[in-house]
Amino acid sequence: MLPLPRAPHPRTVRTPFSHFDWLLFFSVMPLVAAGLATMNSFTGGEEVFFERQLVALSLSVGVFLLAGLTDWRFIRRTGVLISIFFAVVLLLGTLLVTGTVVKGVQSWYSLYFFNFQPAELAKLVLILILAKYFSRRHIEIAHIRHILVSGVYTLILFLLVLLQPDFGSAIIIFLIWFGMVLLSGISKKHLLLVLFTGVLSFAFLSTFVFKEYQKERILSFVHPLADVRGAGYNAYQSTIAVGSGGLFGKGLGYGTQSRLKFLPEYQTDFVFAAFAEEWGFLGVLLLLVLFGILITRILVNALHGATNFEILFGLGLAVYFMSHLTIHMGMNVGLLPVTGITLPFVSYGGTHLLIEFLGLGMLMGMRRYRRTAHREEIEQNELHGVLTRSPQ
Repeated sequence: MLPLPRAPHPRTVRTPFSHFDWLLFFSVMPLVAAGLATMNSFTGGEEVFFERQLVALSLSVGVFLLAGLTDWRFIRRTGVLISIFFAVVLLLGTLLVTGTVVKGVQSWYSLYFFNFQPAELAKLVLILILAKYFSRRHIEIAHIRHILVSGVYTLILFLLVLLQPDFGSAIIIFLIWFGMVLLSGISKKHLLLVLFTGVLSFAFLSTFVFKEYQKERILSFVHPLADVRGAGYNAYQSTIAVGSGGLFGKGLGYGTQSRLKFLPEYQTDFVFAAFAEEWGFLGVLLLLVLFGILITRILVNALHGATNFEILFGLGLAVYFMSHLTIHMGMNVGLLPVTGITLPFVSYGGTHLLIEFLGLGMLMGMRRYRRTAHREEIEQNELHGVLTRSPQ
């Protein structure tokens, strides 16, 4: 008896977005929604924050989807990355002459319908540059020259951002470099050397480079109650806002610290304090869970990368988000000096939101073309082995 023919196996319907990590995406959207809800509770003519952020969100999600469909293998070419790096250096250098000054900081280009902050782009470009550099030298990272060369790339961006002066973004740039060097396998001896150099550099900057208000912020962190009406005012009001939220919060739109303008910059640098006051401890806990899911999904996608470049890019992206989250929350609860760091996806600001979604979109694009990228790396490694093999 002849066997009956098998029924055809139903084919899985695939769409251009089938490869997307939707758990990652849907962990981000509640964060954005929390920021929008907090901004929408502002009154007194400040509803414009909500409206502008909604426009920025629409553009950012579009960039995320487009980046997720893009084949980013071209970005690994040295010539492409170096060109992008020097373009960012040019943007940062020109900014010091032509940029718009806001509250003593020259960090933005004022365009027709929005302000653009190149320092945010510099962070993403640095991750790409370091991912490329370390992807070919991860075995040789024990050599001090690779730490020095990668440090030169970082130092250029660090100094240009510090001259604005944007100390917060400069710190993030340093932490991206330090985190990626650490994850690439730095030796203990060189780690101690980097830490020692960092301490000396901070001492030099605090003595000869920092503005007076930056020095006062550091002193107010050491002695938080010494000048609560002056340099320590921001941190003091922020801790009051966080503490007064209690377990369940005061309710959306009922945060007195932000509504009555006691809390400064509550839409950007102190949005966590404004959120904690209105949403309480349980709201903060939910916020941390969402960030935990986001960073975990970034790490999962990174560790499943087809090439060293993709792995290091994902790890660098995780370092970026963890640095922002840690410093922003730390300065909002008085554990770190006030440096002007935004909370990813929650704080007001179109540039950082766009760059954050672009970074995640690039990760999705690399995920889509993972197999092809893996084959290419194998071929390149085989070719490199043939070219470098000593003649018999």
